[in-house]
Parts: sequence; C-alpha cells; structure tokens
Amino acid sequence: MSITPKQASELIQNRRSLYPAVFNDETVDDAIVEAMLENGNWAPTHRLTEPWRFVVFSGEGLQKLANFQADLYRKVTEADGSFDQKKYDKLQKKPLLCSHIIAIGMKRDPKERVPEIEEVTATACAVQNMYLTASAYGIGGYWGTGGVTYYEEAKSFFGLAPEDKLLGFFYLGMPKISKWPEGRRNPISEKVSWVKG
Repeated sequence: MSITPKQASELIQNRRSLYPAVFNDETVDDAIVEAMLENGNWAPTHRLTEPWRFVVFSGEGLQKLANFQADLYRKVTEADGSFDQKKYDKLQKKPLLCSHIIAIGMKRDPKERVPEIEEVTATACAVQNMYLTASAYGIGGYWGTGGVTYYEEAKSFFGLAPEDKLLGFFYLGMPKISKWPEGRRNPISEKVSWVKG
C-alpha cells in the first residue's frame, strides 16, 4: 500500500463531525462526492450483499428534500397532535445550508438471509469510509438521524421497500472555520479487556 500506518491513523483520528452551521456557501465538487461514494462501496459486507443505498441531493434537489421532509413531518405530526412549527421550519431550512446531502439506506437481500444487524453495520462501515474520504479532502460532514429518518412513510421517497431501513442523512459542505476541530476520546484502556493464555 502507498499509505503508511501512521498516515492511516492520522486520518482516522482527525475525522470530525462538522455541522451545517459551520458550512460556507461554497459547493463541494461532485467528483469528491463520487470518490466518497466509491470508497463507501468498499466497506466490508457479509456474503457480499452490499446493502448500502445512497440518494444524493444537490442543487435544486436540496429544496425537493426540504419540501418532502417538512411536508411529511407536518402530515404525520398533525395526525397525532405533536406538530411543532419550529421543527417544521428547521426541516425546511437545514438542507439549504448544505452543498450535498446523502440519504443513507440499507437494502435487505431476501436471498441471503443475513441478519439485519449485519446489514446495518455494513452500511455504517460504508458511511465511515465516506466520512474518512470527506475528511481527507477537508470537507465538512456529519451523519444525522433526525427529521423523518424513522418514518415508515419516508422509505419509498428514497427507493426503499418496507423491509429496508432509512438510516439517516450525511450532510456535506465546505467549512467556514479556519482550524479543523480538535477531538477527544477517553482512553482505549477503559474499554478493552485482554484475555491471554
């Protein structure tokens, strides 16, 4: 491989979630988003089911996503009496702060009978590959699971069937901050037990 273990560690340890509030108006090059998706496609996958499915919104597509999620939120919450105007407004505005938004789906493979959790985790690995690629390019991004993520009624909009899962949205933009944020983690020694011999 042309990258060293040290370079791989630096990339992994410097990955950050950057939110739309720190995005500027610059558009991320589609070629970078395509590189992210290609690297996502190389995630580990049991029985090669490759369960990840992505829908990329950019340009006018961001407004379509905003309208869809806000309207669905209104429909669902007015029916159960929990509608919140502030949340509705946020669903309308947040996508427009981004350069691209990638809807993250997990598609079940009916032939392979792979446990669902394995398909979810494979999709999460694909998103981590995309996260790392974005960080390598200096692109801001984060994986959010708010809004309409867990609404059954949302699935068909993203090409998903009832047995599939919508796992959230990956928000992308160019950061307007001048310094990449520092990270913090508790020591790995607090989370690991070794069993030897």
